[in-house]
Amino acid sequence: MSRLGKKPVPVPGNVKIEVAPGKVTVSSGSKSLTLPVRPEVKVAFDATAKAVSVTIDPKKADDAQTKALWGTTRAHISNMIKGVTEGFQRSLEVVGVGFTAVVAGKSLDLKVGYANMIKVPIPMGVEVSVDKQIITVKGADRQAVGQFASVVRSKRKPEPYNGKGIKYTDEVIKKKQGKAFGA
Repeated sequence: MSRLGKKPVPVPGNVKIEVAPGKVTVSSGSKSLTLPVRPEVKVAFDATAKAVSVTIDPKKADDAQTKALWGTTRAHISNMIKGVTEGFQRSLEVVGVGFTAVVAGKSLDLKVGYANMIKVPIPMGVEVSVDKQIITVKGADRQAVGQFASVVRSKRKPEPYNGKGIKYTDEVIKKKQGKAFGA
């Protein structure tokens, strides 16, 4: 039995939940997220308790994939509720002399030491802002925010000798000493 899957997901008062066969929609204000639900997992919304419960068929409780889907579905619904109420955010730092990042329309333009400027298209539902050397990625969909931040970081990963590149603000780069001459 999944300990996480058994717990009901509390729903704040301003969030609307719609459960349809094969999908769950969570909305609050102008933000709306939809999750496709596998047939092994049953999702129910209790309006009086203001909670979403996720269950599986007890006959399939021994199947490892069904148990994994149970906890994963509950976690996705919980993240969707948090996303439409608070939102998710990742911050990246551009480190290097002459390295810059600029939001231009629907793309993020990066100058990170290559001959050409790198243009990264900003996906729908994700907001990007740049303040000096800090890139802030915000949005309601946790997966989209994390994926975009990962794509931006992959354009110039931080190198271990000088630490130049694009890194998460909370990331610690272990620096290498390099060669020692005349030893």
